[in-house]
Amino acid sequence: MDKNEILKRAKEYIEAEKDERFRKEVEELVAKEDFTELEDRFYQSLEFGTGGLRGIMGGGTNRMNTLEINLATQGLANYVIKAFPEKAKAGTLSAVVAYDSRNNSDVFAEATALIFAANGIKAYLFTGLRPTPELSFAIRYFKADTGVVVTASHNPKAYNGYKAYWNDGAQVIEPHDVGIIEEVNKVTSVKTISKEEAIKSGKLVLIDSEVDEKYWAMCKAQLFRPDLIKEYAKNVSIVYTPLHGTGAMHVEKVLGDLGLAVTTVPEQRNPDGNFPTVEKPNPEEKPALKMAVELGQKTKADCVMATDPDSDRFGTAFPDKDGNFVLLSGNQMGALLMDYVFLSRKEQGKLPAGSYCVRSIVTSPFGDDICKKYGVEMIECLTGFKWIAAVEAEREAKGEGTYVFGLEESYGYKVETEVMDKDGVSAAAMCAEMTMYWRSQGKSLLEHLDDMYKEYGYFEDRAISKNFPGSEGVATMKGIMAKLRQDGLKTLGGKKVVKIRDVQESVVFDPATPSNKTKIDLPKSNVLQFYLESGTIVSARPSGTEPLIRVMIEGEDINYINTKAKALADLIEKKGGKTNGTNN
Repeated sequence: MDKNEILKRAKEYIEAEKDERFRKEVEELVAKEDFTELEDRFYQSLEFGTGGLRGIMGGGTNRMNTLEINLATQGLANYVIKAFPEKAKAGTLSAVVAYDSRNNSDVFAEATALIFAANGIKAYLFTGLRPTPELSFAIRYFKADTGVVVTASHNPKAYNGYKAYWNDGAQVIEPHDVGIIEEVNKVTSVKTISKEEAIKSGKLVLIDSEVDEKYWAMCKAQLFRPDLIKEYAKNVSIVYTPLHGTGAMHVEKVLGDLGLAVTTVPEQRNPDGNFPTVEKPNPEEKPALKMAVELGQKTKADCVMATDPDSDRFGTAFPDKDGNFVLLSGNQMGALLMDYVFLSRKEQGKLPAGSYCVRSIVTSPFGDDICKKYGVEMIECLTGFKWIAAVEAEREAKGEGTYVFGLEESYGYKVETEVMDKDGVSAAAMCAEMTMYWRSQGKSLLEHLDDMYKEYGYFEDRAISKNFPGSEGVATMKGIMAKLRQDGLKTLGGKKVVKIRDVQESVVFDPATPSNKTKIDLPKSNVLQFYLESGTIVSARPSGTEPLIRVMIEGEDINYINTKAKALADLIEKKGGKTNGTNN
């Protein structure tokens, strides 16, 4: 980018940013003429991805800061007013705002609520940090028209984000996400008022226990065997970590009400946006559960549980026969929960004809066989829980079928209909009951997973992420996906690729006859999937919220997966978009 253009954008930002902390950062960079850093901060503006608006905190258009929050909220407010003109005229529009433990989350959330209030939209603002699923629940509870949660989910501490929700309690998708961005780009001024004025006018309402208690009751109401929990609770020990996030109050409350003894990792219990004990507060990452597993081994716990900072993701580990804890993947826990929910519903007559489950396209098809066994329809959708919620919302609007479960490989599960997003709190409660159920049957959860392998076939999976930061990284990622799309992978580690699914191009085909393509019925997304003759599936997609490409490998031959996962990751990193489709 031209230096004059960089300086122009930086000076425009300095004039517009009212938050002194972020403004000073850019002023200092301009004074030092640090064009490398300035270019990274201004070469683009943040856009909505699979998780909404997300980026590294700091001054600049390519950073999360108060100005970007203000512009996004004003644009969202403008869009909501246009979408519901009658309610806008009557002054009955409303929004719910929540935030997690990240640095600046409380500041960003209050700014968001006050902009809603200044635009005539009644804002319900939580008085303290709350989980993302509770935000979704609150939107439906208050029958609000929109909602926002300030969070960067599982990202490292430098990040923060802004997830926008619609009146169904789900994250915005097309056409709303595109419409909101268009409104954001039109914003020339932002309306806001003081907190005191907003409260006095009734346009800002502070909320907490009223919603908390309803949310907790909802989580417990999903359970199938509360009496069984009471019977076994005294003999089951659970170690839990909220990873410095929002989960402690909620998981401890829900599991505690069930009579379960929960030991929370003390060093990770309190909210802290610096995440001092973990590099990445992500239950998908083995190091994030290190302290919880060590405490579990010390206390001889029956289960280790973890939620990410906004408590929508849920991770677990269980002791094997030798007392060594085994971390379950998102696909494995998803299969276990799916199996337990279906089994319980069938036993209790709550699995009617037309029942359906929803999974993302990169989630293991292992669950498809479980669905077949129970007569449940499995529906595929794009990556991101907002697409799972979109399927449910569409079916609900048409009166088609009964939603029974939703899952994605990245540790996301939804057992309820009252929340339209993944929910780590309700997943924790269901996992606890499931653990006790199989104990009542004389089995551990790991033993039951082995039984499922015997019934449906063995599978394991690996996920690898490669980072490509900065403006050059964006170009590199585009080049990699373009080359993979152009050349494909005809073999991988000596295994023949028998099918390629290109979601961006909406086609599936055999690479041996690439001209013979079949259309697929999915919204376009930059995802490529390679199906190998061994049954292994390799999926590649750029993240919608971070500068990285994520590769997911799933299949039955774990030795093959372990050896070829690294090879594929190295291929993506080294080739940088120059893959050779015939020799990989």
